Amino acid sequence: MTRFVSDVSVRWSDLDAYGHVNNARFLTLYEEARVEMFFVGARKHGLGSFEEGIVIARHEIDYLRPIDYGERVRIEMWISEVRAASFTVSYELFDDGVLASRAKSVCVPYNLANSHPRRLTEAEREFLEPYRES
Repeated sequence: MTRFVSDVSVRWSDLDAYGHVNNARFLTLYEEARVEMFFVGARKHGLGSFEEGIVIARHEIDYLRPIDYGERVRIEMWISEVRAASFTVSYELFDDGVLASRAKSVCVPYNLANSHPRRLTEAEREFLEPYRES
């Protein structure tokens, strides 16, 4: 299994009153990494269909340690489950090389024009396969 790696900047606006990244902002960091994987990474693979619509059905986050403002964080992602009309992205977020958070997002391919979920295409499954946890 290959992990997709994204380095994401922590912004001053991500901090809470205690000087740490606010718990809700972890979702934003994970979102930026996920967008890089499914828009930029998929496009490099010749696949643009994810850009037409993906919605999130569920998020799950474990906070392991606080993150301070400073260096970029590294987010490693892989696919932990694939179903007919959804897939689960698993993440690990590292701050200065130390694991700070784990998360999962259930993603649903979505037809924005018709406002309904859709099944994964064969090309999308092909893109996901190298990142799939065995």
